[in-house]
Amino acid sequence: MNSVPGRRTRILAATTAAAGLLLVSGCSSDGDGGGGTKTAAGGVELVKAGRLTTCTHLPYPPFQSEIDGKVQGFDVSLIDLVAEDLGVKQEIRDTPFENFKTGAFLNSGECDLAAAGMTITDERKKNVDFSDPYFEATQAVLADRKAGVGSFADLKGKKVGTQAQTTGEDYAKSQGLDPVSFESSDAVLNGLRTRQVDAVIIDYPVVQGWLKDKANADAFEVAEQINTGEQYGFTVRKGNTKLLAAVNKALTDARADGTYKKLYEQWIGPYDESAASASPSAS
Repeated sequence: MNSVPGRRTRILAATTAAAGLLLVSGCSSDGDGGGGTKTAAGGVELVKAGRLTTCTHLPYPPFQSEIDGKVQGFDVSLIDLVAEDLGVKQEIRDTPFENFKTGAFLNSGECDLAAAGMTITDERKKNVDFSDPYFEATQAVLADRKAGVGSFADLKGKKVGTQAQTTGEDYAKSQGLDPVSFESSDAVLNGLRTRQVDAVIIDYPVVQGWLKDKANADAFEVAEQINTGEQYGFTVRKGNTKLLAAVNKALTDARADGTYKKLYEQWIGPYDESAASASPSAS
């Protein structure tokens, strides 16, 4: 990972521990790495001393996935900035996506925050508090080139795949489709590869990542991008105002000092100014 102006170089060293727990080393820390106080800089209370524990759902490139034995991605890098500001290291737990809608792992004290390419919705706000938006997202229809799908309208009568519990799945159902539901983004892509489905509806940045593979680009094409007005946010337990403020400060600082732009170009692609000018959400 390239160094970022104004930030210390950080090494993401992910190692598999127990029951899906992944440890990610972020910036250098003066903390004891696990013992001692659970209070970080700014009076932020953490579930584990010396760690900012993040719940996510792997894989979801380019936001979070395991690459060369390390958990990396846009979300991971942004939350590393929060951890650095707090003087701790980020620790990642791989958890089922449905828990992000309910805030279950936040409420049970297993994680401090959640970062999973998650769209801010009024329904989800009932259970968790969202950070300011950090990414403008669109949905995409990715189709087998032989399926005869040139737009969303062509999906009628076709087998369509989506990732379970996502806004892409919600949108497909709202448009009268009955999609095949897959547990993860990897499973969605595999369903398309094995022709279990003719096309899929999923976040466009994920599709961009898939199409970097020549085999995928040769076999599949983007039939349509759908602007659903979605914005991604990180979540904390409701009422956890100090941690929420720390997350929002890290995002604001990253936009101001050029870190956000550099990370966006590293993980997403050519920088889109609108991604950095999203208005804060009411959480």
